[in-house]
Amino acid sequence: FAHVASREGEVAVGNILGQRQPMDYRVVPYCFFTTPEMASVGLTEVQATELGLAYRVTRYPFRANGRAMTLGEEEGQIRMICEETPNGESGKVLGVHIMGPRAGTLIAEAALAMQLDATAKDIAHTIHTHPTLPEAFMEAAMEQVDGAIHFERI
Repeated sequence: FAHVASREGEVAVGNILGQRQPMDYRVVPYCFFTTPEMASVGLTEVQATELGLAYRVTRYPFRANGRAMTLGEEEGQIRMICEETPNGESGKVLGVHIMGPRAGTLIAEAALAMQLDATAKDIAHTIHTHPTLPEAFMEAAMEQVDGAIHFERI
């Protein structure tokens, strides 16, 4: 991927200049410009299980997102995988997988959250403008914490 090669070049130059930067492949996002778009960053459920991690998964459908409705692009969902802390709460974001409108753009917020070791609570408590597609990312995080506001699981 060009975006990975570009970052590898920046890290290499920084290291040559003595800045000692690691290349964090854990937070490399990728996307497929299909219809609907698909994007991913971090671990899948299978990988988290194979690593023996305790985790929680939430899904938030775009059909519950106001902006997706106005765009007429309600197909898909955001799946968020977060570590489960010893006290049963949701911890750091381990992976995010998106299928839906503008997934290739939305995945950047997930990659940033992972780069900063953000928790679902950090994301859930971040104000997102309305009506926007990124609200679906916030709602997936809210579901990890106290439950999404704009979607009721049946």
